[in-house]
Amino acid sequence: MRVYRMGMVVFFLIFSLFIAGCGGGDSDAGSENNNQVLKLNISGEPTSIDPAKAFDGDSMEVVNNLFEGLTRLDENSRPQLAVAEKIDQSKDGLTYTITLRKDAKWSNGEPVTAHDFEYAWKRVMNPDTASSASFLMFFIKNAEKYNAGDADADQVGVKAQGDRTLVVQLEQPTSFFQQLIAYTPFAPVYKKGVEAAENPFAEAAGIVSNGPFKITKWKHDAFIEAKKNKQYRKADEVKLAGIKWSMITDDTTAYQMFKQKELHLGEAPPQLQGQLIQRGEAKVTKGSGLGFYRFNVKEKPFTNKKIRQAFALAVDRQMIVKEVVQGKQEPAYAYVAPGTTSPIGDFRKSGKNYIRDRQYDRAKQLLKEGMEEEEWEKLPPITILFSKDEKNKKVAEAIQEMWRKHLGAKVKLQAKETKVYFADQKSGNYMVSWSSFLPDYNDPYNYLESFQTGHSMNRTGWSDSEYDKLLKQARLETDENKRIKLLHQAEERLLEEMPLFPLYYYNNIILQHPEVKNVIRHIVGPNDYRFVQIRQ
Repeated sequence: MRVYRMGMVVFFLIFSLFIAGCGGGDSDAGSENNNQVLKLNISGEPTSIDPAKAFDGDSMEVVNNLFEGLTRLDENSRPQLAVAEKIDQSKDGLTYTITLRKDAKWSNGEPVTAHDFEYAWKRVMNPDTASSASFLMFFIKNAEKYNAGDADADQVGVKAQGDRTLVVQLEQPTSFFQQLIAYTPFAPVYKKGVEAAENPFAEAAGIVSNGPFKITKWKHDAFIEAKKNKQYRKADEVKLAGIKWSMITDDTTAYQMFKQKELHLGEAPPQLQGQLIQRGEAKVTKGSGLGFYRFNVKEKPFTNKKIRQAFALAVDRQMIVKEVVQGKQEPAYAYVAPGTTSPIGDFRKSGKNYIRDRQYDRAKQLLKEGMEEEEWEKLPPITILFSKDEKNKKVAEAIQEMWRKHLGAKVKLQAKETKVYFADQKSGNYMVSWSSFLPDYNDPYNYLESFQTGHSMNRTGWSDSEYDKLLKQARLETDENKRIKLLHQAEERLLEEMPLFPLYYYNNIILQHPEVKNVIRHIVGPNDYRFVQIRQ
């Protein structure tokens, strides 16, 4: 009998361990159903997964799936109620009274409150936070003054009235407000947890979220794991057990992982994009933003407008897109990208192009006139700054040859590590710089606001009172047709003065295994994996 009993003990011990190993514990993203863990890659360690500080594409993707704001974009990129149960707008468009859902909870089971939203938004505005996204809050009354140190937090137009009511006052009517608050800087944070920790978003264990997933493990510079958040308001519609974001920095390695099904989604390496599209392995979808070059207007010869225009016109964008980039991008002859909408439609369709390709004779004439105006006999050597990247290098080499051939310019190329490149661009330590813009919200104002005098994203040294006036008028205009007309005038002014020249509009070149369904992609904003299923 002792042998029998010992055998039974061993059997039950092994069986219990087996159940514990398979059963739904809380240790990792795949504990509930390993077949339903979405395997993704981001290009490196996120700069932050703090909603106030996550302001690059990779960081915002993680945050967007861990947190949820008052509204959330649907599959058509339209804002829908999320944590908000109801949004009431005053007749003058200046005050929003927002009622929160009763079932909105943090991943620890506590209710999400209006106080969490007030705290989170003011935290983004607070100059001590040093949030790159703070300017997105400036539509709110006194937010800009608070950020500049000219107002107190109590004077900002965000107030919690009880646990479920948030009242927001704006500086002026903002037609895209409900879309704006769907983006990650407007997500709530768990006030009690953030206040209690010195660095509340440094490690997985300290992060409480309210979105479809909650973080369970973060091995820095290696991976982030998240599992389904059972407290999420639509938890029954979340089919994934979890998500794992790897951090593979090499494009080719990430592509090989995709081919070997170690990743469910991927991006085509720049050098293979054309081939993969042609073979049907990569899918091209609409994107947002554009690649362009900044001129430093304080550096000769780009102090002269005609010379800036000459260099902008001596470029063959179609050739660059077709033969260099090879991703079926659209050449850019204006600044605001197609698909950028307002309540009255696509901004690009109601506008016009301001540049044409291969205007070599006109470019030579403008260069001659600019040189005569400045009484210069020859051009100084030109240097193009770009971040170390094979695609950026090839584009710069193509432009180098165009400027040599058609303008007689001596052009040097200067590749720098990403952090150094950004530091040089921000400080004005460049002549011509490769640049990239990805919009923060889907409205033409977001594109054009960057070149106002003193704006942190300007980085050209350019200041134009007429342009500033047009942007200010557009910001205050309540008639949408008049607002869009002012923004078209501002874009025309920008491309006339030419502190930059556009090159091509971005699209998305997607690798996705066929068993992955229901990924929500937006023209503007990070991917949403709430409703993804992996069909076996």
